[in-house]
Amino acid sequence: MMDSTKTVAGSGSIPYNHSMNRYKLVPMSPAVRPSATADALLADLNAAQAEAARTTEGPLLVVAGAGTGKTRTLTYRTAFMVANGVAPESILLLTFTRRAAEEMRQRAGVLLDARCDRVQGGTFHATACGLLRQYGQAIGLDPAFTILDRPDAEEVVGMVRAELGLADKKRAFPKKKTLLDIISKAINRDVSMEELLADEYVHFLEHGHAILQAASGYRALKRQRQLVDYDDLLTRMVELLESDPELRIRIGARYRYIMVDEYQDTNRIQARMVRLLAAEHDNVMAVGDDAQSIYRFRGACFRNIMEFPDEFPGCKIVKLTENYRSTPQVLNVANKVMEGASKRYDKELSATREDGILPTLIQAPTENMQSRFICQQIVEMNEEEVQLSEIAVLFRSAFHTFDLEVELARHGLPFVKRGGLKFMETSHLKDLVAYLRLLENPGDAISWSRILKLHPGIGEVSARNIFQYIAQADDPWQGLQTVPAKWAAKLGELAEVLVPLARDADASPARLTERLIEYYTPQLETHYDDHPKRSRDMDQLIALAERYDRLGSFLTDLALEPPEASVAGAERMEDKDHLILSTIHSAKGLEWQAVFVIWAVDGRFPSAYAEGSQDDLDEERRLMYVAATRARDRLTITYPVGVYDRATGLVLSRPSRFVEDIPADLLEPWALSDETERALPGAVEEDGFDHYFRQDDGW
Repeated sequence: MMDSTKTVAGSGSIPYNHSMNRYKLVPMSPAVRPSATADALLADLNAAQAEAARTTEGPLLVVAGAGTGKTRTLTYRTAFMVANGVAPESILLLTFTRRAAEEMRQRAGVLLDARCDRVQGGTFHATACGLLRQYGQAIGLDPAFTILDRPDAEEVVGMVRAELGLADKKRAFPKKKTLLDIISKAINRDVSMEELLADEYVHFLEHGHAILQAASGYRALKRQRQLVDYDDLLTRMVELLESDPELRIRIGARYRYIMVDEYQDTNRIQARMVRLLAAEHDNVMAVGDDAQSIYRFRGACFRNIMEFPDEFPGCKIVKLTENYRSTPQVLNVANKVMEGASKRYDKELSATREDGILPTLIQAPTENMQSRFICQQIVEMNEEEVQLSEIAVLFRSAFHTFDLEVELARHGLPFVKRGGLKFMETSHLKDLVAYLRLLENPGDAISWSRILKLHPGIGEVSARNIFQYIAQADDPWQGLQTVPAKWAAKLGELAEVLVPLARDADASPARLTERLIEYYTPQLETHYDDHPKRSRDMDQLIALAERYDRLGSFLTDLALEPPEASVAGAERMEDKDHLILSTIHSAKGLEWQAVFVIWAVDGRFPSAYAEGSQDDLDEERRLMYVAATRARDRLTITYPVGVYDRATGLVLSRPSRFVEDIPADLLEPWALSDETERALPGAVEEDGFDHYFRQDDGW
């Protein structure tokens, strides 16, 4: 039995709460399988995984290399603790997607029993949101606060910018999107705004005071209107935990065991939140891979995983290095890539699979020959019965595939490129959700602005004046019903729809959504030529709403865990077998049988912009590692030569420094020869590179 439990005959397990100094009775589920002992659960794990799963007291850092079964380890550890008598409700899984937490709970339940369904888990933002809605009044936060998504936050910043007179186009002042970037980056990187401006926005340094003024106004307006953006969910959670020691103890006692997935992707605020949640017990298991820390642009802090042992003295470190995904040949390349990192945990991936195909480094005389070669290889693999969906082309930046996309179309190869608008980023759904958000929070200035401007004859200025009139009323809904005559004719029907819905406490989210769609449909048909297709997205929104009993919960999930694709996007996915084009950032966590990494030329990968910063170069190196470890069987790295780079004025011809020095017996170098193509006219079919494919023995 674990140190945190004491056993009383006939009563099951009684977890002992050290911080509260009392016992809590937890009845055992009648569904427990008598044969499912805790030790038997770990028999399916390798030695390192079992050691990590068995270490449940005190801080633990699991450095899990790519494909080494980190999710499996987290899942088994969850089941192991529950089987050992730990109350499921005292276990908190912090992940970066809700799906990851749900999947781990489900898998743990399959291993053990239904008790695992009671394990707590979700994203950092969702967990913080739930706690803030429950306890946020202690820091002046109303439980019905509205969550702003990125476009909405930009609108609030724009409003503040205009009110402060900073929107004069004659001034080189940052636009609302850039201004929000500056505010958000400073928060997520835990640096002062002055420091960030000096580092990344030197051209705006002269406006430093005004930018600080805008940031202060943005914070004040959000607090006044009970608006919370994504950053606020974390910062206000930290504020709550730091300002109320007694509450921190209560929440720490509630979550006695904390497990954090993908710890290398956490920012400084998230790391601080973990430290505070675990302040009373230090029972934190952080799982991550320093070699896959690639989201610095989003605020992820590489130092978090490297400094975890310092933040949690006495931390035990377990390394997972047995890779179950890739062949030894693929892993040899990945290991070599990481050898050059200036800071890393010392580990080397080892394969559990048999030998496979030697990875290749392909030099192409032009970008178009690179594209044509890849198309030919894909066609040949497909003829060998490799499904297109098992092939991926990965790249550093989205513009790297423009030429390739043309060639794929010419060859009739269907593909999907990762990116584009997500479901809840489409303008028509944002319109509809704005109506719903007003029913939850009638003080939401951004939603008022959005829906008022949908009505004929109401522009930015009128919308602002109408909102100010409504906001000054004792009851916003009464304010809407009594607007001055010049607006009343335009907004009479809106009031007839919104006011009864706002006062109908029994209306379900689905019913509210249906009624608002009825009202919004004429506006949809006026503003969008493709309204029939967009209307199907609204039908999907009703289907989502039917899962909820409370509007607040529905809106919270839409903000934190939105659906991924609209109907228009889904229609492009009808062909099940399609090639994947993806940025490396979007490919993390995925795998394919065959992977092409394109544009591996120095100056593009790594980017020329990374020169001069060792931290940036190290992150680019980690990108190459992530790209290589997506491949199970075949890894092909390609680069064109003689490429003129306008940004630097240089001609790029050197292969990426991350792979240039890898020995030929690990990464076999070849070159496509345009000279042979000219020497053998008509001797091969177009794109038949196998006929004039030669090894470059000079490398």
